[in-house]
Amino acid sequence: MFRSLRARNYRIWFLAGIVSNVGTWVQSTAMNWFILTELTDGDATAVGVALGLQFAPPLLLLPLTGWLPDRFDRRRLIIVIDSLMLLLVAGMGVITLAGAMTLPLMFGLCLAFGILNACDIPARQTFVTDLVRQDDVANAIALNSASFNLGRLAGPAAAGILLVAVGAGWAFVANGATYLALIVGLVLIRPKELVPRARPPRPPRVWGGVRYLAKRADLVFVCASMFVVGAFAINIPLTSSIMVETFGGDAADFGIVNSIVAIGSLAGALYAARAKRARLGVMVASFALLTVAAIGGALAPDIRWYTVAVVFTGFAVILALATANGYVQSTTHVLVRGRVLAAYMAVLMGSSTVGSPLLGIIADTWGGHWSVAVGAVAAGAATIAGAAWLRWGPRKELPPVTSAPPAPEPTAPLPETLIPGSALDAASPFTGPSRVVDGDEDDDEGDGASAPRPVFDT
Repeated sequence: MFRSLRARNYRIWFLAGIVSNVGTWVQSTAMNWFILTELTDGDATAVGVALGLQFAPPLLLLPLTGWLPDRFDRRRLIIVIDSLMLLLVAGMGVITLAGAMTLPLMFGLCLAFGILNACDIPARQTFVTDLVRQDDVANAIALNSASFNLGRLAGPAAAGILLVAVGAGWAFVANGATYLALIVGLVLIRPKELVPRARPPRPPRVWGGVRYLAKRADLVFVCASMFVVGAFAINIPLTSSIMVETFGGDAADFGIVNSIVAIGSLAGALYAARAKRARLGVMVASFALLTVAAIGGALAPDIRWYTVAVVFTGFAVILALATANGYVQSTTHVLVRGRVLAAYMAVLMGSSTVGSPLLGIIADTWGGHWSVAVGAVAAGAATIAGAAWLRWGPRKELPPVTSAPPAPEPTAPLPETLIPGSALDAASPFTGPSRVVDGDEDDDEGDGASAPRPVFDT
C-alpha cells in the first residue's frame, strides 16, 4: 500500500503535500463559510459562483495548462506557480483582516486563484511520474489522494477553530504559510534522482493532448462520466455548507462535517492504493456506492444522519477520483501525458463550473436536500452508463493490417495487458511499439507502416 514511499523524493513530496493540503482545506472551508455568513445573508448561489470562478480557468486555459508541464521542468514550474499562489492567498487574508473584503473583490480573487490553480494541478499531477518508477505510478497517485484527504481530515476542523477564534482572515493567512512547506520540499528534492523524462521527437503541440484523447474511446468515456458526476454529485464542500446551514449548524459544525467526510475519503484513497493498477470497473462500482450514499444524505432528517451518509460519500468520491486519475495517467503515452491530464482535469473542474451555480440555485429554490438529491440522480445515471460500457463497450483495438512483418509471438503470455509507452509498461518508453504522440502516429522508420495501436483493458 505504501510502496512508493521507498523513494526519498516521493517521501518529501508526500509529507510536504500533507501540510499544503491542510492549508488548502482551511482556505476552502473558511472561504465558503465567510461568503455564506459574512459577505451574504446565506446566499448559496454566491458560494456556487465563487467555486465556479475557481474551476472555470482549467477549462478556458486548457491548451496552456497542459502544454506547460510537457514543455518545462516540472519542479521549477511548481515552485514558481506556488510562490505566486502564496502571495495571492496571503493578500486575500490581509484584505479580509483589514475589513475591506467585498463580494465582487472575493469573486475576482477566486478567479485569479483559479487561473494559478489551473496551471498548478497538471504540473503537480504529472510530477508524480517523475518521482517514482513506472510500475509504482498508480500507487503514488492513490497515495497523493490519501495525502489530499489527510489534509481534508485536519483542514476543515482547523478552519472551524480559526473561524470561531480569530476569523476567516487568519485562516487565509495560514494557508499562505503552508505553501512554504511545499516550496521547501521541492527545493529539498534531488533532481538527479528524478526519473528521466522522455524527449519528444518534435516540440510538443498545444492541442496534441486533446487530439490524442479524442482517439481513445476509453478516455472519452472516463471524461464524460466524470463530468456528469463532477457537476452534481461530488461537490461536497458546497453541499455540506448548504446542508449544515439547512440544519441550523454553525461554523464549528461545518468544520466537523468536512473532517468526518475526510475519514471516508482517506479510506477510499488507501483502498485505491492497494490496487496494482486502476480499473474502470472499480470506478463504476464507486459510482453505484455514491448513488446510495447521496440518497441517504438527501433523506437525512438531521445533521447526525447526514454526517453518517457523507462518510460513505467521501469514500465513493475519492475512490472514483483516484481510479479515474490513475487510469488516465497510467494508460497515456509519456510524451503527451501532461496535456491529456490537463484535458481530463479541465473536464472535471469545468463540471464544477457548471454544477456549482446550479446546485446553489436548486438549494435556494427548493431547499438543501434537493441539492443532494440531484447528485444521487447524476451518480445513478453514470452507474447505468458505466455498466453498459463494461458490458457492451469496445474492449480493445486490434492492430491494423500493415505491410510490416508481424512481431514474433511471446513464448509465454504476459501476466497482464500492457500498453506500450505508458506507465503500465515497465520497459523503456522509447522502445515500445506504440509511438503515438500529439494525436498522430509517428513513423520513425519512414517505411510507411503504422504502429500497432494499444490494447485497452477495462
